[in-house]
Amino acid sequence: MPDKVRVTQIASANGRKPGQKETVLGLGLTKIGRTRELEDTPSVRGMIRKVAHLLKVEEVR
Repeated sequence: MPDKVRVTQIASANGRKPGQKETVLGLGLTKIGRTRELEDTPSVRGMIRKVAHLLKVEEVR
């Protein structure tokens, strides 16, 4: 079973640089406080890195 990461949106994506709002939506987050568990893949890690300042990330085993 692949590892997962739990991402929680902790800040708004409104007014951010172009692409950041779309990246947050691509991770499945729509509001502050929403949490998603995603598979730990290189593409997901890249998206998280792009908007790391808006998220809280936890490893899920």
